[in-house]
Amino acid sequence: MSGWTEQQLAVIERTDELEVAPRRGDGSLAGKRIVWAVRVGDDVYIRSVRGRSGAWYRTTRSSHAGHLSADTDGVDTDVTFADIDATAPVGDQIDAAYRAKYSRYPGPVKSITADEARATTLKLSPK
Repeated sequence: MSGWTEQQLAVIERTDELEVAPRRGDGSLAGKRIVWAVRVGDDVYIRSVRGRSGAWYRTTRSSHAGHLSADTDGVDTDVTFADIDATAPVGDQIDAAYRAKYSRYPGPVKSITADEARATTLKLSPK
């Protein structure tokens, strides 16, 4: 069990843009950034479209914690970020989830499924 409720997973699955605010080393939250999140089974994943150079992604490196929210009801929670080896089979499942959910945006999907972005795959878990 991932810790997500079915309601939270449903919101994440249907919401195109979520907001993530990584926790800085001093414990404060960085500014919110819009991210694309996908559900694979009962797990939630995000990536930095800018790869390791993405500012919000770099901020996750210090605490591996932050906050995730959606404009709709059901997702407004502190989270932990776990690094995922996107070369493992789950990486292909995450790619497929991005392609299915965001198929109407072919250019950005190509970027979010490229090797540079795949290297920043994070699994989110609610605290």
